[in-house]
Amino acid sequence: MSTLATTVRRDSLVIGLIGAAHFMSHFFQLALAPVFPLLKDEFDVSWTALGGVVTTFYAFSGVCQALVGVWCDRYGAARVLYMGLALLALSIAAAGLVPVFWLLYPLAALAGMGNSVFHPADLSILSTRVSQGRLGRAYSVHGLSGTLGYATSPMVIGTMAFTIGWRPALVIAGVVGLVALALISRFDHALGGAGTDSGKGRDDHRYGALIRQPGIVSGFAFFALTAMAGIGFQSFGVPALLSIHQVPLALATTALTVYLLAQASGIFAGGWIVDWTRRHDLIAIVGMGLAGLAMAVAGGAALPFTVVLALIAASGFSAGTVGPARDMLIRAAAPAGATGKVFGFVYSGLDIGSCVGPIAFGWLMDNDAPRLVFATIAVTMALTLPMVITVRRSAKPASQHAD
Repeated sequence: MSTLATTVRRDSLVIGLIGAAHFMSHFFQLALAPVFPLLKDEFDVSWTALGGVVTTFYAFSGVCQALVGVWCDRYGAARVLYMGLALLALSIAAAGLVPVFWLLYPLAALAGMGNSVFHPADLSILSTRVSQGRLGRAYSVHGLSGTLGYATSPMVIGTMAFTIGWRPALVIAGVVGLVALALISRFDHALGGAGTDSGKGRDDHRYGALIRQPGIVSGFAFFALTAMAGIGFQSFGVPALLSIHQVPLALATTALTVYLLAQASGIFAGGWIVDWTRRHDLIAIVGMGLAGLAMAVAGGAALPFTVVLALIAASGFSAGTVGPARDMLIRAAAPAGATGKVFGFVYSGLDIGSCVGPIAFGWLMDNDAPRLVFATIAVTMALTLPMVITVRRSAKPASQHAD
């Protein structure tokens, strides 16, 4: 077999394995939500109490994510990935066995800890095991697999829960996760095993000094801002559209579906685009700029709703193309041997933005300012542009990348 064919086969295997792991992480993130109505009836608890379980999950995921990046660089990203998937799957399975409601809180905390490993471990492995010329598509598949996990979970777990009960549904889901772990770990050699970034630079990069670098701080801010904008539209875009355009609920809900499908398409296209050019900063700037502009017009102008849908689709697609370029920029800014630390820290910005965003946008809706929801999303997207420039300036030459 030729060297080229061998490389393509190796890259495809690594991308597929990491995509499968990321799919499972997003699948488990939404595992409990479909059974909330059944949990509410069985345990006689409030919606607020159920929401607290989700908050606990993401709080522990966000706090632990930055620390996990250090473990990836020190002990090997593959090892950390296996432990995280195991902890996440076991926690979800155990949730199906709880005799009292309050036990869901510590299990959500453990599940959040397990979930925290995926971004630093996945992106560290992709960055060190996939050829430079295919990294954009690797990051694209990574993003798409997570989206598919989100889309699949409510349908699968919801169907099982209402057919055989929520307890068997969660236990089966957890077992499926353990089976996935067994299959992925069989290809430990392809993922680098304990050697992925293990020990490289762990004495050269003090964590505190590393995360204070302007490019890394800007990367964190970029993730937080994009998460705020995304969660703002996903959480309050539908009620804002109802208020602004006075359309039926079904039509307003279609806007969210259109946005998410367009975003997934943009992620796919973005993977190919970033492999064709090294100016990943321009992709991010143009993508976020167009996404913000489309959102501003969609919420601020008196337009036919079909045009509004087209603008929302354009915003989703443009924002989606940024994903692979964003990951390439962060990789370029990471010192050799510190990809796990850097990805772990900057991706924790997603959790921060996801926690802050709903409160801010909810306040706007409470104060009868639906147009400001779209304006704020647009401004938040615009604020990412200087962050991209700072990250770009921190990029290392190709020879210094953590390959």
